Amino acid sequence: MHDHAGHSHAEGHAHDHAAHASVRSLRIALALTGTFLVVEVVGGILSNSLALLADAGHMLTDVAALALSLFVAWFSHQPSTPQKSYGYLRWEILAAFLNGSALLLISAWIVVESVLRIRNPEPVTGLMLWVALAGLVTNVISARILHGGASENMNVRGAYLHVLGDLLGSVGVVAAALVIRYTGWLIADPLASLITTALIMRGAWKLVHESVDILLEGVPNYIDLGAVRAQLEAIPGIESVHDLHIWTVNPRMVAMSAHAIVRDASTQQHVLEHVHDAMRLFGIGHVTVQIEQADMADREAHAHV
Repeated sequence: MHDHAGHSHAEGHAHDHAAHASVRSLRIALALTGTFLVVEVVGGILSNSLALLADAGHMLTDVAALALSLFVAWFSHQPSTPQKSYGYLRWEILAAFLNGSALLLISAWIVVESVLRIRNPEPVTGLMLWVALAGLVTNVISARILHGGASENMNVRGAYLHVLGDLLGSVGVVAAALVIRYTGWLIADPLASLITTALIMRGAWKLVHESVDILLEGVPNYIDLGAVRAQLEAIPGIESVHDLHIWTVNPRMVAMSAHAIVRDASTQQHVLEHVHDAMRLFGIGHVTVQIEQADMADREAHAHV
């Protein structure tokens, strides 16, 4: 028992440390991106570059995404209340959903603008290259800062995807600026914004898809419900399992609930311990099992899963 408590305590410390690190990295990235957004908007207007303004559009969503992620990183760690028994962990998923959706909407707008620009190319000035290079450096630093937390936290991953999309955008703008400077081919400007947007939409769609799956309480895609059922029904003492549900509270907490028929009352504690051990194999840490000595189908009128 003591070992388990010590383990939980250590885990809590690790989570706290990760949370503080992600808040710090989000703060630095927000300061960098916010400062450069102003530079890029002014540069885009002065140089008449759609690719720069498209990049500034992405940077604006970066600023919004980083600010939202920062707020959520703080808010999701507020203590749980009797009404909010899981605390505010789901805010992380909501932020990821909002960030991904915003990226998709802005990407659609840039595609329309780029197509119009391809039909009627407009001249751009040499200032475009210098602003684009400065943007590239800013994005590389921000992406580097956020990279560590992106693998652990869906909220930080949303912010990281924004910055990464922006980094790709900056590469595209620099390339377009160089092409225009040395060949005069003006269509390079809208083409760069189209290619960037296509890459960003891919990451944004994945983020929206994953967050919707979690909000709909779907079974995580790496867990096979049939395999979990088979594992449970293979436990000695369990006759059958019904009302089996597996869902994600947030990416670090997967929960499961089930009803199990166990005829012999004396084996119930052993069965429960066995269930908890078996679920750990699937990465499920939050387990709730209702043990029944007789089938209660007539009292459970809702759908059996």
